[in-house]
Amino acid sequence: MYAIVATGGKQYKVAKGDTLVVEKLDREPGATVELSVIFLADGSQITVDADALAKARVFAEVLEHFRGEKALVFKFKKRKGYKRLRGHRQDLTRLLVQGISLTGEALKPEKTAKKSSAEAAKGVKEEATKGDKEEAASKKSAAPRKATAKATEREKPAAKVEQSATDAKASATKETTKEAATKEKKPSKEEKPEKPEKGTSAKASK
Repeated sequence: MYAIVATGGKQYKVAKGDTLVVEKLDREPGATVELSVIFLADGSQITVDADALAKARVFAEVLEHFRGEKALVFKFKKRKGYKRLRGHRQDLTRLLVQGISLTGEALKPEKTAKKSSAEAAKGVKEEATKGDKEEAASKKSAAPRKATAKATEREKPAAKVEQSATDAKASATKETTKEAATKEKKPSKEEKPEKPEKGTSAKASK
């Protein structure tokens, strides 16, 4: 089922749940608007008679007011040096079609749609809370891992310092042992035997 409505000097083909952009209407966002019907098609039945469509109405909700894309207006006259450039943005309104009424009576809001939307919102909230809980649990599990990693990083330099101290002690002991060995091998100047004088040695031989 669809209808053709007239507003702002234009005609639009609409059906339930459609969104359309029309010339700006003096209604606040959230308000309902009634549009006059000039053509109605319900399956194989087509209604064009103005008397039959006098009561038919299309109900739509105002979503927002906005301005369209800029249109450039350029004027030029040859051999006159006349050039004019102007820009224009049309004021528009976006509508959401709620339904088509043959008798012109206001449409009753559907409870099922509201319930489904509320349930969907609850489901989204529950999913968000679950995601937040999972993120918090992952952060908590990651915190001890980071702490252990930091502790190991702190222990590493301490182990390096201990290794360097042990290496220094080993090098010192090696140096001391080398010095002791060299002292034992090389006799001191005081322990060397005194050479006999030439005269004394000749007399002793005689």
